[in-house]
Amino acid sequence: MDLGLISVRYARALLKASNLEKQSEQVYADMQTLAAEYVNVPELSVTIANPMLSKQQKEELLITASGNSSSDLTKRFFRLVLKEDRGSIMQFIANSFITLYRKQNNLIRAKLSTAAVLSSDTEAKLRKLVESKTNGSVEFTTAVDSELIGGFLLEYDTYRLDASIKSQLKSILSKLN
Repeated sequence: MDLGLISVRYARALLKASNLEKQSEQVYADMQTLAAEYVNVPELSVTIANPMLSKQQKEELLITASGNSSSDLTKRFFRLVLKEDRGSIMQFIANSFITLYRKQNNLIRAKLSTAAVLSSDTEAKLRKLVESKTNGSVEFTTAVDSELIGGFLLEYDTYRLDASIKSQLKSILSKLN
């Protein structure tokens, strides 16, 4: 059986259950936290796959990694995954769930990098711009990158809008050479 196929099946089942129990937003938050922890703590996947740990210990570890305030549905799902000896693919399940949830809710991820901290008004205008272009809700991530010198870099879907001074200076320099 294909690892991707298995993880997507589990993620679809979790999404369906979370919709039925009206807990999809909480489960989405749990899966986002868990997926981030898998990235931040690479040892987590090795630990979950370790046959020396009991299923109870693995469950407690997953609950902790998903933010300790996990929904009941998320906890029951962890128990099911571990009961079926699929704990080693939990990272893939979490990422598949996130993808399916975003698709179901027409949720677009956007990243905005600026040279300085933006005002909330400016951020709201850029969010509305992306929402108008995509006809969906936008999950905005902002970051300050002093290397941009000035301006901003906006990325969403497959689009990239680079209005930074750094890129403009590179463009001028390449024209001069």
